[in-house]
Amino acid sequence: MTGIEQRAVCSGVNFSGIRDDRFKTIRMSVHFLWPLAKETVSAHSILPFLLSRASRKYPDYTKLNEHLAELYGAVLDANVQKLGDVQVLSISASGIADRYSLKGERVSAELAKLLCSIVFDPPFENGLFSVQGFNQEKRQLIEMLDSEFNDKRMYAKLKCEELMCSKEPYGIGRCGTRQQLQGLKLEELTPAWENLIHRSRAEIMVLGDCDPEPVYRDFYAAFQNLARTDPVECPNKVVPSAQKVAESAEKMDVVQSKLVMGFRTACAEPSAEVPAMKLLNALFGGTPSSKLFLNVREKLSLCYYCSSTFNPMKGIMLVQSGVETKNIDRAKQEILHQLKEVQDGNFDEEELSAAKLSLCNSYRTLSDSLDGLEAWYLSQTFRPEVKKPEEEAGLVGSVTREQVVEAARKITLDTVYRLEGSGVEA
Repeated sequence: MTGIEQRAVCSGVNFSGIRDDRFKTIRMSVHFLWPLAKETVSAHSILPFLLSRASRKYPDYTKLNEHLAELYGAVLDANVQKLGDVQVLSISASGIADRYSLKGERVSAELAKLLCSIVFDPPFENGLFSVQGFNQEKRQLIEMLDSEFNDKRMYAKLKCEELMCSKEPYGIGRCGTRQQLQGLKLEELTPAWENLIHRSRAEIMVLGDCDPEPVYRDFYAAFQNLARTDPVECPNKVVPSAQKVAESAEKMDVVQSKLVMGFRTACAEPSAEVPAMKLLNALFGGTPSSKLFLNVREKLSLCYYCSSTFNPMKGIMLVQSGVETKNIDRAKQEILHQLKEVQDGNFDEEELSAAKLSLCNSYRTLSDSLDGLEAWYLSQTFRPEVKKPEEEAGLVGSVTREQVVEAARKITLDTVYRLEGSGVEA
């Protein structure tokens, strides 16, 4: 059974303990939140990966991994993502629950100390991070951006978001651009790290079969040793509707063209209408029984794939499809037609029930993994009241047909991005 304990560590730093004794493992994470800005995005993006390489106590990769091996093969992870207009920089440690250690070792306490060591006590050389580590992590981030460019489905999605939100922070890539990373200097990282630990908002989470109290005490002590200033504000700009449709096309030597359509929904967290919009998205294009899948892809064979996703932080819905170049305009018109069908209430109770079942099942399965639970509770960061996945499933289950239609009628098309292929891959 899951229990949630929440409290403040200090100004701008929150602690959440999510106990669940079904798991044989534990996971603890530090998530630093900073508003997306071109001036800071690249320097910040490299920090989680650089920090997770070593600490003063474990000053190189070998010593750190030896210690992780001693902790029954514990694992360190780093990640960078966007949560609305906020860049989220995460460092996590995972290991076995204390009750499974062979000699009664407190694995959770050791992981908490290790995580604090990594975040707050890097192995600086003359006040700087390791040159070798910096060069390796910068190269890997650039390779990651290159891989996203080579994945044309991902590239088209990111390009549409960039165009659609060009006047909003969300239009900035979570790691910045390739050019920004290439121009990043080692000397920029120490002040970026100091800014992060002294001024950012932070969410500390402990999940699994673990007593969160010792972990809280370690992080409380670590943050009390810092001369923190008032945390930076993390606003989230929501554009309710589109005033005109922006069209953009790009040609590449690829076999399959991509069509991505960006919609404004006039609905974002913490609005009470979000469950209705989530259900609408599932009905429209979020499941294998959705209108887009059954009609645009299956019945009319206009797309290789066609689906929609809803971003509740930004109030944005994206429809992504892979099409033959000659079918792009027909696919676009049929996607808009299927949206009009929902807006006119042309769906039956069976379709609505199937969408509810699919969406509610996805919420219930979140609790099957610590990663899923962590992602869920991190997504709740900016909500006034934190809800369990099961509670969200209950809200979705109570959405009426009329609420779905009402939500659909507020949707406006904002951006259409076409990646037009020649039919031959370069």
